[in-house]
Amino acid sequence: MIIKKRIFIAIHYMEIGGAERSLIGLLNTFDTNSYEIDLFIHNHQGEFMPLIPKTVNLLKEEPKYTTLERPIIDIVKEGFWDIAFGRLCAKLAFKFHMTLNRKTEGSAIFQYVADYTTSFLPSLKKYGYYDLAISFLAPHNIVLEKVDAKKKIAWIHTDYSTIQIDIDREIKIWKRYDYIASISESVTETFLKKFGKLRDKIILIENILSPSFIQKQAKLLDVSEEMKVEESFVRICSIGRFCKAKNFANIPWICKHMVELGIKIKWFLLGYGDDSTITQQIKKANMEKYVTILGKRINPYPYIKECDIYAQPSLYEGKAVTVREAQILYKPVVITNFPTACSQLKNGIDGIIVPLENKLCANGIVEFILDKEKQNRIINYLHSHNYGNEKEVEKIEQLV
Repeated sequence: MIIKKRIFIAIHYMEIGGAERSLIGLLNTFDTNSYEIDLFIHNHQGEFMPLIPKTVNLLKEEPKYTTLERPIIDIVKEGFWDIAFGRLCAKLAFKFHMTLNRKTEGSAIFQYVADYTTSFLPSLKKYGYYDLAISFLAPHNIVLEKVDAKKKIAWIHTDYSTIQIDIDREIKIWKRYDYIASISESVTETFLKKFGKLRDKIILIENILSPSFIQKQAKLLDVSEEMKVEESFVRICSIGRFCKAKNFANIPWICKHMVELGIKIKWFLLGYGDDSTITQQIKKANMEKYVTILGKRINPYPYIKECDIYAQPSLYEGKAVTVREAQILYKPVVITNFPTACSQLKNGIDGIIVPLENKLCANGIVEFILDKEKQNRIINYLHSHNYGNEKEVEKIEQLV
């Protein structure tokens, strides 16, 4: 009888996002004949919930863990006074930190919330002892404090050069982990500029993607009618959360410059979140005919397959999963020159990098659209290369 090694994985929810999609790839890659995988999701919500493999043991939802990101007024009504108190204390402490350091915005509040609420959360040690526990998204307090495991890994998905954090507060958590998994060399570099003392804990584990899974999913739906355009129009597709980092609010203006240059274009946006700012900019730029928000889609792959060019106009990225997925589907890819762009693709070889500034970005995309020879050269390159990396899971198995 084979005694399976036990692995615990925690994540906030399963909304449509790069980290969540990466987790689905990881879960599909584990050899469940050798490993027992327990998945703990704080809040059982999100379009990716049905994609969790049946071979993974989804642990039950714990009511208190659902309160960490819901409106405080709602959790007070439900009687979770301690969590509400902790979150209010976190807000005050964060505000004091920002004032003291003369900052106006930052991502540090999530760490403050974790620091002030984790002690009120129920223990997860009832699930037993694990060989390895993985905290898949920051902040990483919960796996550290609430899970019993021989070794623990915290994951980095973010470009740390682009966010404001409280280094002294965060390093107290990071340094207690056995390993810190980084999704790319550039993400590691930006992380170590703020946490240089943690270099010995870093291991590179790229987002795991399966070409066969992606190509199979891409054939499940026919979206040709949904993405139907007038003859000679170029269809561009972008996918991501509707947030500042993805820069979707600037797409109408990029698109406007392209139209003014005589390019017939239709730009489709897939994702979730508050799209009001994007909608306002579409109207302001008079781009209703050229930019369409499709919103949430559980399976984005048919849309990537149907488009002519995939574009990621982000302000910053850790490593965009959708870019690699588009390459797996043999699509010419355009990304903006965000800080980690050069680690995302080889410029002119398997995609192109264009400037961030709207007009220059538009000029770069137009030049690429008109250069059919370069597009075909990139497509041929993508067909001849395997972008799958299922073997990355072996790095995790070696730790166990």
